[in-house]
Amino acid sequence: MSDTDVRPAFQSSDLMNMVRGGGVDIVPAGEFATEEMILNIGPQHPSTHGVLRIVVELDGEVITRAEPVIGYMHRGAEKLAEFRDARQTLVLMNRHDWLSAFNNELGWTIAVERLAEIEVPDRAQWIRTMFAELNRIMNHLVFMGSYPLELGAMTPIFYSFREREMVQDLVESATGARMHHSFARVGGLKDDLPRGFLKRAGEVLAALRRLLKEYDQLIMGNEIVFKRCRDVGPIHPNIAIAYGCSGPTLQSTGVAMDPRKDTPYEKYGEVEFEVPVGEHGDSYDRLWVLVQRVRQSCDIVEQCLDRLPPGPYRTSGLLNKAIKIPEGEIYIRTENPLGVQGYYVVGNGKKEPYRLKMR
Repeated sequence: MSDTDVRPAFQSSDLMNMVRGGGVDIVPAGEFATEEMILNIGPQHPSTHGVLRIVVELDGEVITRAEPVIGYMHRGAEKLAEFRDARQTLVLMNRHDWLSAFNNELGWTIAVERLAEIEVPDRAQWIRTMFAELNRIMNHLVFMGSYPLELGAMTPIFYSFREREMVQDLVESATGARMHHSFARVGGLKDDLPRGFLKRAGEVLAALRRLLKEYDQLIMGNEIVFKRCRDVGPIHPNIAIAYGCSGPTLQSTGVAMDPRKDTPYEKYGEVEFEVPVGEHGDSYDRLWVLVQRVRQSCDIVEQCLDRLPPGPYRTSGLLNKAIKIPEGEIYIRTENPLGVQGYYVVGNGKKEPYRLKMR
């Protein structure tokens, strides 16, 4: 190639000549013009679990405003319950939160039992307390794995689902189901524990406690996780209370509100455990509270195993029998894995509830 074929260097003055008079604004260096952009995050397909849409306003890469849009998974469960008896409604409650299935059905059965003044055997209450905590562990392990995934860390989710599989197999051995257990019944349980369950549960607890130490290094002790979560999304305790926050969200702000302690149900008044609380109310503290709650759940399950008495696992005479819900009203709240779950039940002497309101 000869020297005459070489293209001359492009000069900045050429660019100025090209755009001058062509309707192009020249912005001096250091004075870039920006404007806010409105962006929709979601929703995904309507059948996706827990669909949420957030309308955000962006100023460059900074979110200046965010408006959540909820209700995409509304299926009218409260109205459906008005046409079903207590046993059939149990199936609806089971699916209210797929990751908290047993806790959902437990709250419903307690509400009906107290309204109908049905006494539940001790053995059934201890087992139900234990399964509520096993369900809590399974729920939190999902979040402990998916939370770092949103930060760009892919490894923890494989570990958390490995541990969750152990607990899920244990629960499945007794309930026969992996997700929607339908194990609780008005007056007790569907069945008793299978042979060898106590020994297997002890082995699962020992493995969980050992593996949780790895999470302290892998997640909570991870410098990247700390820097990307600390002081991000802080919530003041007063704001959390005003907006009705509960569970790990409220506890991360330093408020130790927990129905298991405040208004004990089942056997929570007879076991020892702590309610972990944070100090900053930020994203890091919310994750930290989840990890600590798993440790407390392990302690509760171990106490249930040690103190499990012999005896019936359900009240006699209630199997395959539709319960008539007496006239009256009652409100029951339980500590679900992600916060307070409330059931307001109104009975009118029929098998179906006159009104059901869920929190």
